[in-house]
Amino acid sequence: MVNVVGIKFRNAGKVYYFDPAGFDVSAGDNVIIETARGIEFGTVTMEQSQVHPDDIVQPLRKIIRVADENDKAKYLENEGKKEKALEICAEKIKKHGLEMKLIDVEYTFDNSKVIFYFTADGRVDFRELVKDLASVFRTRIELRQIGVRDKAKMVGGVGCCGRELCCHQWMCDFQPVSIKMAKCQNLSLNPSKISGMCGRLMCCLKFENSTYQELKKGMPDSGETVMIPEGKAIVWETDILEGKIKCRLIEEDDKSDRHEQKLSTEVYVYGKEDVKRLGRKGSRNNKKNEEEEIPEEVKELLKD
Repeated sequence: MVNVVGIKFRNAGKVYYFDPAGFDVSAGDNVIIETARGIEFGTVTMEQSQVHPDDIVQPLRKIIRVADENDKAKYLENEGKKEKALEICAEKIKKHGLEMKLIDVEYTFDNSKVIFYFTADGRVDFRELVKDLASVFRTRIELRQIGVRDKAKMVGGVGCCGRELCCHQWMCDFQPVSIKMAKCQNLSLNPSKISGMCGRLMCCLKFENSTYQELKKGMPDSGETVMIPEGKAIVWETDILEGKIKCRLIEEDDKSDRHEQKLSTEVYVYGKEDVKRLGRKGSRNNKKNEEEEIPEEVKELLKD
């Protein structure tokens, strides 16, 4: 086992392991560390712990020192330079006529590099822009293209729930989200209902999926033929959270030579433990089945 501390560089960023190098640091302390990008200012979020060597990305870098007042002042100074840097970069982007949207800028602690984050629909040739920016800032310039999810994570905002975006507030990594999760929760495949501020599927679909999967065990699907005390019926609608199943009885039409099946107008409501599954599908009108093709506008939500 290896002794490490966990350090973040952003509020909702990833936690990186570093060697405490003999420093007695606690959660919330600011430290100066060396990273692949240069000297950085970070915050301790995980106190000294023992982790398995396989969980560490080698080489394990060390804490240089605990940040003092001068280090904190320099960090705040770098933060204060962001607005001016964004203005200059936006000006240069307009000058070169590039199809890109500037999102954020970041100075490394030692000012050895300035990183600009942007979004664009495709690849952007920004070589001339980099040269132009380097002549202004007199340091290394890096332009990094990010996706719409990363944009939301950086910028932040308020979700449809009325709370601050999870990705901006506390999420370290994005989890894969699928349309199947929305179907499992009986949600309408309407992009405006299942997409977040970033325009992709809401992350909370993933958070709630395990609960819905557990509650859905033993529950028949809509359109399935089941047996209830009154006879054979078709599952018309299910309420996963309540564990209730709405059914309509199958009525045989004896007057017809084809013995066609009709559904009763009366709806019966039972708990899933009171319904016996017969293991085959029925048919139902005005309802979307599981094999229905996903609309094109919903497929757009699945793009990275």
